[in-house]
Amino acid sequence: MEADLRQYLTFRLGGLEYALDYRRVQELRPLSALERIASGGEIVEGVALSRGVIMPIVDMRVAFGPRPPMHDPRTDVIILQLSTCVMGMVTDGVTDLVSLPVSAVHPLPHAGEEVDYLLGMGQLGERRLIMLDIDRLMAVRGTPRARQAASASSCS
Repeated sequence: MEADLRQYLTFRLGGLEYALDYRRVQELRPLSALERIASGGEIVEGVALSRGVIMPIVDMRVAFGPRPPMHDPRTDVIILQLSTCVMGMVTDGVTDLVSLPVSAVHPLPHAGEEVDYLLGMGQLGERRLIMLDIDRLMAVRGTPRARQAASASSCS
């Protein structure tokens, strides 16, 4: 039953492990390797150039937690090809590329519409992965932080 296997890129944020559809990943870069053109605000780290494409860089470490981001050699940027644009996402670090059957992803019981980007919890052996719909997560929302991100982003 390999037909129901899907590939996910896993990454760390604030001590938790997340997974997103690998088909959305364009490339992986260390934060230090990106040519930053402008600095941004709280969530939007700035604008960077990668392979001739100017894109916003969103620091998910700020968006997912109140702690100040610390850059170290493991700080990775996942360059995403979303349905509307290309953008970078700063994480604590990429951990793995995994294949999971659809049956290994279980819905979250009390997730409401405000967290429609959470697809469920994936189980891979002893690992528990928070499964994300990256297009929905990166969609502009009506919050002040999202408006800040939207004003600095070419994504809509």
